[in-house]
Amino acid sequence: MFFYFKVSTILLLPRLPTSTQLSLSMASSSFHSTADIKGAKVLMVGAGGIGCELLKTLALSGFCDIHILIDMDTIEVSNLNRQFLFRQSHVGQSKAKVARDAVLKFRPDISITAYHANVKDPDFNVDFFKQFNVVLNGLDNLDARRHVNRLCLAADVPLVESGTTGFLGQVTVHVKGKTECYECQPKPAPKTYPVCTITSTPSKFVHCIVWAKDLLFAKLLGDKNQENDLNVRSSDAASSSKNVEDVFERRKDEGIEQYGRKIFDHVFGYNIELALSNEETWKNRNRPKPIYSKDVLPEELALRNGNMDNNHASDELSVSAMASLGMKNPQDIWSVKENSRIFLEALKLFFTKREKEIGNLSFDKDDQLAVEFVTAAANIRAASFGIPLHNLFEAKGIAGNIVHAVATTNAAIAGLIVIEAIKVLRNDIKSYRMTYCLEHPSRNMLLMPVEPFEPNKSCYVCSETPLSLEINTNRSKLKDIVEKIVKAKLGMSLPLIMNASSLLYEAGDVEDDMIAIYEANLEKVLAELPSPVTGGTMLTVEDYQQELKCNINIKHREEFDDEKEPDGMVLLGWTQPVPTAENKNKSDSNGASTSDATMAAAESEKDDEIGIVSPLKKRKLPVDSDISKAAAETKNHKQLQVIDDEDDLVVLEGNLDGFKKRRL
Repeated sequence: MFFYFKVSTILLLPRLPTSTQLSLSMASSSFHSTADIKGAKVLMVGAGGIGCELLKTLALSGFCDIHILIDMDTIEVSNLNRQFLFRQSHVGQSKAKVARDAVLKFRPDISITAYHANVKDPDFNVDFFKQFNVVLNGLDNLDARRHVNRLCLAADVPLVESGTTGFLGQVTVHVKGKTECYECQPKPAPKTYPVCTITSTPSKFVHCIVWAKDLLFAKLLGDKNQENDLNVRSSDAASSSKNVEDVFERRKDEGIEQYGRKIFDHVFGYNIELALSNEETWKNRNRPKPIYSKDVLPEELALRNGNMDNNHASDELSVSAMASLGMKNPQDIWSVKENSRIFLEALKLFFTKREKEIGNLSFDKDDQLAVEFVTAAANIRAASFGIPLHNLFEAKGIAGNIVHAVATTNAAIAGLIVIEAIKVLRNDIKSYRMTYCLEHPSRNMLLMPVEPFEPNKSCYVCSETPLSLEINTNRSKLKDIVEKIVKAKLGMSLPLIMNASSLLYEAGDVEDDMIAIYEANLEKVLAELPSPVTGGTMLTVEDYQQELKCNINIKHREEFDDEKEPDGMVLLGWTQPVPTAENKNKSDSNGASTSDATMAAAESEKDDEIGIVSPLKKRKLPVDSDISKAAAETKNHKQLQVIDDEDDLVVLEGNLDGFKKRRL
């Protein structure tokens, strides 16, 4: 696993170290008092790629009271190549429990408490966080990170954040009132694609993946009542016949092979012909080619497609169309015929082996059959539009937004986390560093430490700066504010909304007689609420679990641009997601909107769109040719990102001109 990572340049080691040697050598570079460590009570959130390395390093560094909080995560086969505390026999078990047991085998004298629960559970409130001296994060999603950040602020407990993706990594320190909090700087806006691009004019393979995963898979196997842009196509087809019906609904008398071919012909044949009927669309584009099942897969061959008797696996997630068809190598690029066979076989297996799940399925990158279905569907669509086909391994990476983890990066970052944790315990504020692990070394070093910044005075989380919301108070409803602003943008879990002394809405443990009132309020237009919300109104929004409170100044606005402001509202004054280079031309409003009119996807096809920096624009590099050269090399990345552990990316815009280099 480690042989391809140029780790020797990190610490100028003459040979490749083991992960234990690497993380311990990083941690041991900080001189510390044994008492600081032994007497500390540490909370570790997450036991994935970083978490496994971190738990081991904490235990071997002398920490004696460690608590692990895992967000309902269990061990999967794909974890085993980098999360070394786990073995094949542990698959399906709690990460927290197994990690604890594994470390206690070589450090039986220490106390490790494991919690296999959701970090947002009421039990893990501010009082729970107050008992710790420091909190160490190894999470893989933005929502949980924001939640922990707010609890640490409310409890006045220092937080050490971290993240890795591939060869890149970061460690940042957040101390209330002394450094910026996790939310003081912008967080990522996933790449978005207009629905018309996804449904009508795809030009990249990622467009086909989004179509297959978020539209076709969801339509066939997910919630039937959910809005889906394939409905438009379906109704178009139905409207051409006398009996209006949903093409995607399977009739009671319809065999699975017949149903599969009907779906195939509709989405890959009829829909393409329908798109071709609009001549204007194709004046400056390559015309797609309709693909029908009879052209690539003769009916008699389809009837022999697969051998369902080969799929007797007890684990439903192990049911595989590839296994059924005798195809073994996930790195083979399938032909259109092979993709067609996989598509039909996967659909058949879903309806025969996993019929109880139909209607409740959502795409999971660890669901083999789901990955096979999406890969095949995306490839057939790609073939229709003249886009190069991809193998299952590549398609899975794109569909799951995966940047494959490197275990040695996790080890290096774990060591850096422990270094910063020790500084925090010693209250050595002047020595705090935010450290970034770069892919391209400077002076044979891959680490770029910088001083942390002061709190952002405009941050609504740690500075309580009022926000402004432009909205049409005569059209928008209270539920629009709750769903699109309070939950989606502000990240509150159990919000309470007040207009002066009038309580408009409250989530969580609410008395029965109030539930109906709040639900009725959600459906009311803002200006028609019991305490009307109009231009000039100041709403107070609180989350008691996070102990977060902010004020939102309402500004009435009549009209909004449907393309740039599809939500019909604009939030001003919050740390907005940073638009990617592609999206900057699509939206230039001061606020950021969430819309069903765009499809979000993380595109990992281009290496130059994955880089790493911090939002450090306040410092200039000293005159140093080597450092400047490293900065110039890193500037070649179009989009510079601060990364998360494992799969997700948190994007911050900036460049290396902001770095002030210091040696550890």
